This record gives sequence, C-alpha cells and structure tokens, in this order.
Amino acid sequence: MPPLAPIPLLAPAPPGGATPELFRSKPPELLRLQRMLAARRQSVAAAGRRAAAGSRPGRAGSQSGGASNASSGGASRAASGGSGGAGEPGGADDLETPIRVSPIALHGRGAVSNPQTRFDALRRHAEDDGWFNEDGDAPALRTEIVEEQARSIITRNQSPDIPFNLAINPYRGCEHGCIYCFARPYHTYLGLSAGLDFETRLYAKTNAAERLRAELAARIYRCEPINIGAATDPYQPIERRYRLMRSLIEVMAECRQPFTIVTKSSLIERDIDLLAPMARQGLVAVYMTITTLDPDLGRRLEPRATAPWRRLETVRRLREAGIPVGVSMGPIIPFLNEPEIESLLQAASDAGAQGAFYTVLRLPLELRELFIEWLNAHYPQRAKRVLARLTDMRSADGVERLNDARFFKRMKGEVGWAELIRLRFRMAQRKLGLDRHRLDLRCDLFQAPASAQPQRVDDPQMGLF
Repeated sequence: MPPLAPIPLLAPAPPGGATPELFRSKPPELLRLQRMLAARRQSVAAAGRRAAAGSRPGRAGSQSGGASNASSGGASRAASGGSGGAGEPGGADDLETPIRVSPIALHGRGAVSNPQTRFDALRRHAEDDGWFNEDGDAPALRTEIVEEQARSIITRNQSPDIPFNLAINPYRGCEHGCIYCFARPYHTYLGLSAGLDFETRLYAKTNAAERLRAELAARIYRCEPINIGAATDPYQPIERRYRLMRSLIEVMAECRQPFTIVTKSSLIERDIDLLAPMARQGLVAVYMTITTLDPDLGRRLEPRATAPWRRLETVRRLREAGIPVGVSMGPIIPFLNEPEIESLLQAASDAGAQGAFYTVLRLPLELRELFIEWLNAHYPQRAKRVLARLTDMRSADGVERLNDARFFKRMKGEVGWAELIRLRFRMAQRKLGLDRHRLDLRCDLFQAPASAQPQRVDDPQMGLF
C-alpha cells in the first residue's frame, strides 16, 4: 500500500510578506477538522459500498450459500490479481479513486468550508486519505486576532445607491459569522479565505481613535455623517476586549461629529451613557439589523450574533434612552426569512423602532459558493427553490445569474419576486408608521479637534535653537 498523503489545507498559503507570521502556519484545529471530515466521508462511502454489495443477487441465503459465494468471490479476486472488484472494500477504487470531502456544518460557525481565493493560480480540494479519528466531533475553531496600526480610518465611497459617503470599520473580519455577509470577499485581499478565515482570523485597528482624531483635525475635512459598521460589526464579541468602538464614540462626542451605527449586537447598550447625550443634540442614530424572529434560523444564519429577541429588547432600551433607532431587515432571502416580513416589522414597531429598510441577498465573488454550500448543508430541501427565486430577481435582462452588481439593482433586485417583496415591505411599513420618521443628523455643531501639539523634549541642546 502506498504511503498516506497529507490532506491539503482548504485555504491556500498566503503570498509571502502579505500576511503576519501568525497565519503562515497550519492551525492544529483546522488540520484536525479536515481529518474528521475525511473520516466521516470515508465511513459514509464504506457503508454505501457494503449496502450495495449486500443487495446483489446471491448475497442473501443460507450459511452454506454464503460460504459458496464467499469462496467464489475469493476465487474471482485471486484471478484478478488478489484485489476486490471496483467499488468494493479493498478494491481498486479504495486506492485509485479519491473520495471527496463534503462540507459539514460546524457548531458556532457560519461558513461550512474555507474555499480558496479568486487570486490563486492553483485549485485545491480535500480528499479522504484513509485516516480515521475516533475522538468525536470536530473541535471548535479558535478565533485568532492580529492587532494592526491603520494608516487611515475613514473610508470614502462614491456609490450612488448608498446613503452615506464616509464609513469607519474598526475591525477586519467578523466573529458573528453571518453567512450572507457581503464583506467576506474583502478578506481575500489579505491572502485569507472568505469562509472560515473571515470568522476566525480577525484584525483589530488598535489606533482607530488616534487616526480618527487626526483625520477630523485635517484642514481639508468637511463634516458629514459617518457610518460605522457598514461592512463588519463594530460590536462583535472582540469589542468587549478592545473597546475600539467606545474610544471612537468618545472622539466624536468631543468633536460633535454626527454618525450612524449599524449593528446586530446588544453590546451597544454599554455605550448608552455616551450615545444618549449625543442623541439629544441630533448627532447619532442607530440601525439594528434583525433578519429573523426564528431562533433556529438565526443560529444558522448568524451563529455568534445576539439572539433576535435580545435585539428587540436592545431596540426598546435605546428608545427609552432617547436614541433614534431604525431596523434593517437585510438581507431578505426567499423561502427562509422572506415569510417573516410583516411579523418582523410588527415586532420592531412594538419595540419602538422609528424606521425600517431592507435589502435582498447579494452573492458577490466567493460568497456565491459559500452560500450554496451553506444552503445545501442546512436546508437541502429548499436549496433549488431559494436559488431559483434569487436568479429570478437578478435576471430581468434575460441573463440568468445569482448576482447583479449594477447600481440601483444590486440592493433590491428587479421584476417579479423582487417587486412582490418591495410591495409587501412598503405596505407593512406604511401600516406601522415606519415610514414617517427621517433620522436626520446635524452637521452644524461640528468642532474640529485641536491639532496635536509637538511634545517638548527636555534636552539642553534644544536651547540653542
């Protein structure tokens, strides 16, 4: 028997110098996980071969018949060189035909695989190498964090279908693990995968507050509302440790800089003491993302995000503190959370929400493969229907596709099913009064922070100048 080949990593090795040393080695949890996936796949394949062999004519019968079949089978194997037939245990297929590893949903993680990036020249896939592990379920992947010094913190965009021009994201990657997150493909620019790497290998911009102060003090800066959390959630679990969002709010409170927050975490309640005074001045608004009221669907869609009922409670507490709150139902996915449009908006209105908006699911780049894998792992019976409806919303011009990147088309879709979703959302919005309030912010109170003064050096030689 030839030696067993090691299982290749699902994610490629990052380009040299592009990724910190922490990510250049194979995480032991990921290696063990791959072995577990291979073992499970091998067991299923072996059971299928045994069932197929047992159902052949002549396999069932008396003990003597069984012995006769066994002896004849042994003779035929000897005549063919001593190996079993193709497809049987011990046959040629066991050594020559690779067994692909099927993705398996992991507890506490959204993605079910770690696909390669679009920049890789070679393609890899996991195969069963015959290893077997009886240690039980695959271990949970640990979250690894890299602290980095950002050169800038305010991002500017020119997209005509986005209602803000300035944005801040204090973290890269997001531990919430939402399978629908459009920011996943951004992780590939770091040489990492948009799958499990996006959820487990995070970057924290530890100098975010210092950079914000410097950019607000720049002479070319003109005040306008800044959105925080457009790509990754600023209140994801690691914020408890780094407190970057709180430090950003402190700088903006000092400068009276208007801003909006998009989050799905109840951790925002920690900062009510800073947000409430700013809300009274018309400087802040919060949008709570609530995609579903079903806790089971929520655990699958957003495995490490706050539970839906807890988000509604957070909306209630923010409103009690006088902070303007809207609800984002995004994204809407046909046959998954789409049936909940009316009931979710009713619950948000009862909690005190003042406005609501939605988007439909987008599947750019690597996100398409990740979502299809997730759908087949969690909802295989609905997969074809969901994908067919998504295609309908993106194929108004006759070209069938799952994603349409055109401005003013990508967020809502068009014709057919997309129009039905728009009408349903609009009618519920009007009925509940969620279209009557505009969360406008004031820019006339802005005060630029004082420029950093150079530090005095206690050096006698400085007296010469």
